[in-house]
Amino acid sequence: MIAEPRNTVDLALFDFDHTITHADSFGRFLRDLATSQQLASAKWTAGPWLAGYRLGLVPARRLRERVLKLAFRGRGEAEIREHGLRHAQAVLPGLLRPEMMRRIAWHQERGDTVVLVSASLDVYLQPWCERHGLELICNRLEACDGTLTGRYRDGDCGPHKARLIRARYDVDAYPQVHAYGDSREDLDMLALAQRRWYRGRQIA
Repeated sequence: MIAEPRNTVDLALFDFDHTITHADSFGRFLRDLATSQQLASAKWTAGPWLAGYRLGLVPARRLRERVLKLAFRGRGEAEIREHGLRHAQAVLPGLLRPEMMRRIAWHQERGDTVVLVSASLDVYLQPWCERHGLELICNRLEACDGTLTGRYRDGDCGPHKARLIRARYDVDAYPQVHAYGDSREDLDMLALAQRRWYRGRQIA
């Protein structure tokens, strides 16, 4: 269902990792919840994929798919959601960029619709967004009978941010759209906006 905007409010779209934060919340979450066996084998099971990503040879979505399967398949959903809540409460506050939190507050004071659009995980982004009064589009973990499958419930949203935004919001009905991002996966989202910030700098 597409949300109907009030005539006087803008739409503000924010990426999370390296836009609102100064570090990768997804990687930090994985390290914190990994079992000792997973940590011991990570060098061989995930290391080559990470190296390929850093060299520009492996797309971010492929790295996420690989890591998701290794880290989450067979884990209990309730356990991981508890980890996510603790991550939102104890870890994320230390990763935030103060200037971006002020920007979010500025949009909220204006009455704008403020949406976090991220390829990171619902298990910690949902409680964080609820605390800060933000709407959320993100990746959601798939579970079967309380056990995680190691896949996303609706596929990886990272390469499809703009499509998912349009599916939920009547973008063209807002007086202005503001978008904030830092990576290639954010470019289509930025293209929806009249006012764009990329890696902290306004580009339009």
